[in-house]
Amino acid sequence: MGTFNRLHLIRQVDLFTLRLFLSAIEERQIGRAAIRENIAASTATKRIQVLEDIAGIQLLERGPKGVVPSPAGAVLARYVRQIMDSLEDMRSEITEFTEGVRGQLAIASARTIFVPFLARELGEYSREHPLVSLSVHDVENADIVQQVVHGEADIGVFAAAYELDLDGVDVTPYRQDRLVALVPPNHWLSERASVTFQDLLLENLIAVPSMLGAYRAAARRLAQEFEPSYTVRSAGVAISLVRAGLGVTVQPECLVTREVQASAAVLELAEPWAVRKIHIATARGRTLSPAARGFVRQLLDRPGDETEHLTYF
Repeated sequence: MGTFNRLHLIRQVDLFTLRLFLSAIEERQIGRAAIRENIAASTATKRIQVLEDIAGIQLLERGPKGVVPSPAGAVLARYVRQIMDSLEDMRSEITEFTEGVRGQLAIASARTIFVPFLARELGEYSREHPLVSLSVHDVENADIVQQVVHGEADIGVFAAAYELDLDGVDVTPYRQDRLVALVPPNHWLSERASVTFQDLLLENLIAVPSMLGAYRAAARRLAQEFEPSYTVRSAGVAISLVRAGLGVTVQPECLVTREVQASAAVLELAEPWAVRKIHIATARGRTLSPAARGFVRQLLDRPGDETEHLTYF
């Protein structure tokens, strides 16, 4: 690295990268900052490396438990926060001179998508469009598409699932993450880097409703039948049972927090269906309102490569 160059920083660094840098400091992990900002982890890592190259100095100190700002990074973070606060003040003042988009917007999705992805998007959308009344429907993955078809939701964001009926909706790819296996820390599988579904079939496999179809299809390919030892409604309950030593489960990688990693082994699921593809559903033949069009545009208008799965650093 060279020396700090103010003109290079002004000319070459965009506001999104500066916000990503703040998120990495606040989350203490570049992978979780990537989730927060809805970009791929590899893209986030590259952006921060480019930022350090432009600044000419190390901004983050990297370790096995994550990242912390270097002394120079702490100084930059302080000024970036001032910039972001000024931008928010500017937005608030300009909003007073413009009416903006009005109307109502109903979003249907599942908790495993709201928590890591949509909650922040909805918060940003609400701040940018204060005259839009938001309605959030937290429903099972299988019910999201039907809510859109029946007009109960303007937009549905769902995970592709086995035998999911998509009749009556237009589908747009949004993003993807990976499914991982979680086992108790002292489990015989815990020392392995990856497992197959056949490995998991030997154990008490804890299932949530959205995964049952995939489990049964995978079991049939192995000429076996699958009936879960435990069926629970939420990923959080499934993970808590694993941490208590009652079985194993498969869950989206984006839900694996540092707390979970400290009390369960997280293993790669070596199966072709381990990629969880997330899509946006809108009613076929129905014109989207300006509010709905704006939210879909926000979801899709993200820089970087969204096709890679998220990892943790």
